[in-house]
Amino acid sequence: MIRIANVKAPLDFTLVLLREIAAKRLGVSIADLQSVHILRKSLDARRRSGIHYVLTLGVEAAGEMRILAKCRDSSVGQEPEYVRPELPPWTAPHAPVVVGSGPAGLFAALTLARAGACSLVLERGDDVDTRKAAVQRFWSGGELDPESNVQFGAGGAGTFSDGKLTTGIKDPHAREVLHELSRHGAPEEILVDAKPHIGTDLLVEVVRKLVQSIESLGGRVLFRAKFVDFRSTQGCVSHAVYEHSGGVVEVPTEHIILATGHSARDVFARLHEREVALAQKPFSVGVRIEHRQEMINRAMYGDLADSGLLPAADYKLAVRLPSGRGVYTFCMCPGGHVVASSSEAGGIVTNGMSYHARDGENANSALLVGVEPSDFGSAHPLAGIDFQGEIERRAYDLSGSYRAPVATVREMLAERVDGRLSSVCPTYQPETIPALPCEYLPSFVAESLQAGLSVMGKKLRGFDSPGAILVGPETRSSSPVRILRGGDGSSVSHPGLYPTGEGAGYAGGIVSAAVDGMRTALLVLGL
Repeated sequence: MIRIANVKAPLDFTLVLLREIAAKRLGVSIADLQSVHILRKSLDARRRSGIHYVLTLGVEAAGEMRILAKCRDSSVGQEPEYVRPELPPWTAPHAPVVVGSGPAGLFAALTLARAGACSLVLERGDDVDTRKAAVQRFWSGGELDPESNVQFGAGGAGTFSDGKLTTGIKDPHAREVLHELSRHGAPEEILVDAKPHIGTDLLVEVVRKLVQSIESLGGRVLFRAKFVDFRSTQGCVSHAVYEHSGGVVEVPTEHIILATGHSARDVFARLHEREVALAQKPFSVGVRIEHRQEMINRAMYGDLADSGLLPAADYKLAVRLPSGRGVYTFCMCPGGHVVASSSEAGGIVTNGMSYHARDGENANSALLVGVEPSDFGSAHPLAGIDFQGEIERRAYDLSGSYRAPVATVREMLAERVDGRLSSVCPTYQPETIPALPCEYLPSFVAESLQAGLSVMGKKLRGFDSPGAILVGPETRSSSPVRILRGGDGSSVSHPGLYPTGEGAGYAGGIVSAAVDGMRTALLVLGL
């Protein structure tokens, strides 16, 4: 297949136009083209007066090598084909154990299952349908289930998110992850869009089908099974220990893939007790900022905001303050909701979520400040977890419940709550209370947010509008701990433990976590 990159196309382009463009770029007639389709599509909205799509086309034609040999266009080439590696048969005495069923755990288990390694997947939370019901009850004012919530359960924290699939990693497995998600029910457009997303409403079904595929290949996914320890023989892993149905179970295995996610604080504590090599890791904390989506659309698209030709607009902003602190937006959810994401009693955590249509009234994004290990106040490897937890508890103590603290930008800049209504209604459930970020965030974080907002307002008109609201806290953007591993993927201190994914400190998002899970599985298989 021939690949043609950097094709500029109007918002209302047609396939007829794309065929004409392809023929001209290749120097052939339209009749010579057997098929033309879009490999990649991105929206260029940098100049509101000239918003357009930039496409990469895939073209099939007779005599492709001859056409490529004659073409002098540097953006034309041959499209490489991804070939899934051949998997060797599983020969170890016992099946591997995968801890966690987020993207890293599911893709590790799926890869292993295809090699005949019928792994046992331990998930402390519920299956996706039971979990969804528990989350809805919590959002409606019911009790928090510390074992099955937005952080824990089938699909991991990513299930209740925007389902963004953008990634900065350059790895051929990333493409396979997208294809796998599409095969399991994600819309085919994720294979084309430069900023693909699935949405929580569709992710639930994708996760369900991934679990079914693992089980159909001989794997076993056990819910409400909480990993609590491991055993070693002569310095190497020999057993995984978990709690299930009121009892403690030890299962023999030489390979434990730790794909627990960044909120499994009890697991990190147990690993520290067992002297597994851990290290502090930088992360970020802050708030979620909400605007009317209509305002963001107009700021990004201008007069075309009402054309009906454009998706709900997104943004990505970052500034470096004179203090050296970085302030940036993360996990922007067009037409989305701010959601209660607590996993521990007595602490408030927020995150962003949107459905596939992204048709909600508000846009939201994490507004974060970088935190370094020097800010933790301790050299203990788990000091970052304590830093996060203190913020979450302060927020909870403001109301004595899971009502999230909310302030307008106007109130934060004035450093006082004035009670004036905003045109932006908070989407957070169960409820909110008025409170300033400085009441629950460290002073350097609150001050950095204040300074960063005004700079960002110059980059995106209206971003620092007085009526925009700040819902907090956002503390779980990434793991504060790294479980150290060597080139073989195994723990540097405990062979047979395989730290994997975002929680272990080696990924940042659905795709990169899934890729890391696949890589780890291949290492376990000896590839």
